[in-house]
Amino acid sequence: MSDKKNVDFNSIYCGLQPDLGRFRLSQNGLGWKGGRDRTVIVATDDLKKMSWTRAARGFELRVLQTDSTVLKFDGFKPDDLEELKESVKAFYKISIEVKEVSVKGWNWGKTEFQGSNLNFSVTNKTMFELPLAQAIATNKPGKNEVAINFVDPGQPAPEGINPKDVDELMDITFYVPGTVAKESVNNDTNAEEDEDEEVNADMVFYETVKSKLELSQMTTENIVQFQEALCLTPRGRYNIDMYQDFLRLRGKTYDYKILYSNIIKLFLLLKPDEVHVLFVDIGLDPPLRQGQTKYPFLVFQFVREEEIDVDLNLEDEALDEKYENKLQKHYDAPTYEVVSNVFRALTGRKVTVPGSYRSHHGANALKCSMKANEGFLYPLEKSLLFIPKPPTFIPLNDIGVVTFSRVGQSGGSSRTFDMKFNMKSGNDIQFSSINREEYANIEDYLKQKKIKIKSEGNEDTIMSYTDLAGLDDDEDDEDDDYDSRKRRRTGDNVSAGASAGADDEDESPDEDFAPDSDSDVPEEYDSDAQGSSEGEEEAGDD
Repeated sequence: MSDKKNVDFNSIYCGLQPDLGRFRLSQNGLGWKGGRDRTVIVATDDLKKMSWTRAARGFELRVLQTDSTVLKFDGFKPDDLEELKESVKAFYKISIEVKEVSVKGWNWGKTEFQGSNLNFSVTNKTMFELPLAQAIATNKPGKNEVAINFVDPGQPAPEGINPKDVDELMDITFYVPGTVAKESVNNDTNAEEDEDEEVNADMVFYETVKSKLELSQMTTENIVQFQEALCLTPRGRYNIDMYQDFLRLRGKTYDYKILYSNIIKLFLLLKPDEVHVLFVDIGLDPPLRQGQTKYPFLVFQFVREEEIDVDLNLEDEALDEKYENKLQKHYDAPTYEVVSNVFRALTGRKVTVPGSYRSHHGANALKCSMKANEGFLYPLEKSLLFIPKPPTFIPLNDIGVVTFSRVGQSGGSSRTFDMKFNMKSGNDIQFSSINREEYANIEDYLKQKKIKIKSEGNEDTIMSYTDLAGLDDDEDDEDDDYDSRKRRRTGDNVSAGASAGADDEDESPDEDFAPDSDSDVPEEYDSDAQGSSEGEEEAGDD
């Protein structure tokens, strides 16, 4: 064997590469060459350890380098093991370790962290490995549970593969019961007391996974960070880390990565109390997930008078060339203005603000209820938006007829009325407990938008408007984009928000959330006053 200069093996895969290549061993090192001029070369001095195990595509040779990097070559046949052993022993003076794989099918075992991999073993045999370097998030969906998410929303399929033919592991949840002993901080006289202390095993496991993810994801520096932003849907406080192509929401329990390309619309809305401003990211596709609950909307709330002084981590050249002066190097302005400007520049989406509609009290929205949830309905130029829970987006061109009920009751027995939107798709969206003083203003708004109106008390009387043809032409491309993505999602309900599934005071389930409730958000974020007036325009120009 020592007389041979090279030993070749054909039809070998390298890592997750879809194409086959040639694997070669020589005195100077080992290498792999596949299609499209893809080449991997490892020098002899960089080789540390090799192992042989069963894999999905035949048998696999794992190469551990001196810098702890692991390369995987699979597609070998069982008969190749002996030749590999002899060649590796002769060329590199290294023995190949044969590892057996557990095939018991048990779902309980032991976990061990080896570099960036998480090994799950049963009876001291590896059952599977998880490459944490490819994970995007981890969270705790329940007691004693730790979930790890792998698929990046919007992540393209491997090159050369049809996306419809790709099967990927999206997430995996571990059940970690019991407690473990707390490690001693030092070896002084308090060491015995430290050994008696115990912590939950699931929290230790969760923190370890989280540290591995943060280490692997620190490949680029963030442009700016907004700390402790109050999010109403899903409820909690999050740090918003803005990068060039995506943003990260980092909370106490949940950690999300959102591509800017998945954000369809942005709204900046003043609450009727004139104290708070709501910033809404709408149409996340795919939506955020907390357990079985999906959130296609993000609703942030900022204090109107709160200001921020921050510098962006961008060079002057990038500000001039890539962002075309849409961003500034330094900001000293109200927080909601800075956040909306940064989102608009990085996502490339316009920020929509309220239009000409004014309520009876001069606000941009009218107070109403959707089922048991109180909120605000914003009549905008091309849509209506109900927030905060459940956030509901209603494009004007999707509305068939608007039906009013309890409006014409004599005697003044009712101070409120109801309004139902009969959508062209067949769904009905109803809002109730609307002050009767708001009827004239919302009726004028619907007339201006040429929406058909009828009263429930007189089904034959329909206020119709013939000039409906031009409405669809006025809609911009973003409405069409939203509609197409909405149809791809399962279910026909356009209302998208639901209760969260986290047992946490900051990110707790929001079944009982109401914007006027003292128990849901801190006192400084409560709002029960009405009245507002703010100039509005389509904020592509701000």
